[in-house]
Amino acid sequence: MSVSSNKITFNRQNGKEFTKVLQKRINTYFKTYKISKKGNWKLNIKAILMLILLLAPYILSLLIHIGGWGHIGLCILMGIGMAGVGMNVMHEGNHEAFSNKSWLNKLSGASMYLLAGNVYNWQVQHNVLHHSYTNIYGHDDDLDAGRIIRFSKHAPWKKIHRYQHLYGVLLYSLLTINWVITVDFKQSAKYLKQKLAYKKLPSPIEQWSTVIISKILYVLIWIALPVYFIELPWQQIIIGFVLMHLTAGFILSMIFQLAHVMEDTKMPLPEDDGQMKTSWQMHQLFTTCNFGTKNRFLHWFSGGLNFQIEHHLFPNISHIHYPKIAEIVKQTAEEFKLPYYEYPSMTSALISHFNHLKQLGINPLKVAN
Repeated sequence: MSVSSNKITFNRQNGKEFTKVLQKRINTYFKTYKISKKGNWKLNIKAILMLILLLAPYILSLLIHIGGWGHIGLCILMGIGMAGVGMNVMHEGNHEAFSNKSWLNKLSGASMYLLAGNVYNWQVQHNVLHHSYTNIYGHDDDLDAGRIIRFSKHAPWKKIHRYQHLYGVLLYSLLTINWVITVDFKQSAKYLKQKLAYKKLPSPIEQWSTVIISKILYVLIWIALPVYFIELPWQQIIIGFVLMHLTAGFILSMIFQLAHVMEDTKMPLPEDDGQMKTSWQMHQLFTTCNFGTKNRFLHWFSGGLNFQIEHHLFPNISHIHYPKIAEIVKQTAEEFKLPYYEYPSMTSALISHFNHLKQLGINPLKVAN
């Protein structure tokens, strides 16, 4: 795995005992119950259901004439399916948690192309930069929203940020449609230049060929074919396509943002030499939170992303195990007097997130005074 030249190092001694005890307890749990840390038949069935939710409305719209409002409804369903595939199939596969079989992890990870994204770019941004340097401004790319949203107190402040708690949700909805248009081109250029990679670094020809060919195929499948087969004006087809992505982007962004950009979570910076004060495992506890963990549907549909603490500490363990290992993580954190941030519901987490956005939107000079 490659990282940036401005390398961050964590203090392995500060939290060494916590890490040792926690790892031992987690391993003991899986050995005691003789279960794999990866997904099982329940995850396989859910993956099929999510793919059906995405693809069945698409196929139906091509084969059967459905009126304008019916088509819009199908597109919204596809957007929900896109989010479901992203959280339950793509995410698990690219973390190598979907299965013990590497080929099945690669196949499920490749479902990223159904979301209009790129596997290499996502693995670098998410697996390498976000998971390695969670909430560290300038290193965690998830905190980089350009100039229009300020996710960290360390980011420059602009006047427009005073309203980010109002317009933020609209921009969140653009997540996947940005993958279609610009993000993969910008990230490919940036990550290849920095020689960043999750495992194997692709050659520039390989990566650019993958990006260009996948974008062409995506437009042909999701726009050109519907325009040709569906008996509706092309403008309505485009509107449906955009609505599909707005739905998926909204769901994915809401789930992702509630894990780190919150009132409780911290955004520490390294020392001048790149050294962090805590171990990587302790850092995850300070920068991550859970929400709505008693809500079974939320856990099922979100692919366990409401158990973000467990996911960040053990990204290669499938989310189907999170409710059980969360008990171990919480108990161990309490024993070592470490934080374990959690919100009782998704609603309370949403309120905290947008309150935090509002706070970050205040001119820091006024806050200092």
